[in-house]
Amino acid sequence: MSILVTVRFFASLREALGCESMRLEIAAASVAGVRDALAGTLTPTQREALAAPGVRVAVNESLAQGEAALKAGDEVAFLPPVTGG
Repeated sequence: MSILVTVRFFASLREALGCESMRLEIAAASVAGVRDALAGTLTPTQREALAAPGVRVAVNESLAQGEAALKAGDEVAFLPPVTGG
């Protein structure tokens, strides 16, 4: 059974992936499942951007880890590393 989630990309990740958001159907209802589903649709450069050190993931606006469970309609956001200066 698969579920449909909204995936959002912010700042430099949005630019690297060329889109702000997408709807994604996933079989494994977890953050790791989203990463796996995305891996099959992205270029190597785009996959590298999402796997960069410091990239964080939020589910429904709360930071989450790869094992975090998802349900239909959830929003999964990829956040780039924070830089300052």
